[in-house]
Amino acid sequence: MTSAAPAKREQVGHSNPTGRILAMWRRLHGVPAGPLLFSFLLGRLVRYSGTVRPRVVKLEPGRSTVKMRDRARVRNHLRSVHATALVTLGELASGLALISGLPPRMRAIVTGLDIEYKKKARGDLTALGRAPVPDASEQREYEVAASIVDETGDEVAALRVHWLVGPERSK
Repeated sequence: MTSAAPAKREQVGHSNPTGRILAMWRRLHGVPAGPLLFSFLLGRLVRYSGTVRPRVVKLEPGRSTVKMRDRARVRNHLRSVHATALVTLGELASGLALISGLPPRMRAIVTGLDIEYKKKARGDLTALGRAPVPDASEQREYEVAASIVDETGDEVAALRVHWLVGPERSK
């Protein structure tokens, strides 16, 4: 790779993965099978989150909607969706909502997470992420909400995810 390639990426505003994620969504979501391809690629980029096979159905600055099919791999011994699968789904929805609105050259990392399990999670699930759209370039913590609902619309879990947002480190 030549030294001109990184400079070109910076000019486009996609020097960080967060900018690339929203740009990729905007490019793919309107084409046939685009959301499925986006979700597959996201699972490869964010490997642990990919273990629940999330399907992104909506992504815009400050909002995300992510679905997860109920399948044997995410179930516990009580035949309901495992608590860690719920955490993974909710954390991903919160992160997508937040990072889709980050200014260029900013990054985010989880510093804490609270989850309230409201009922056994069974069937396909939908996580709704809601985040403030950061406009600052200094380091700051944000609390992002995510709600997970079942097929009947009942909330099965509510998350509050604490994200530390700050500038990328200079290389």
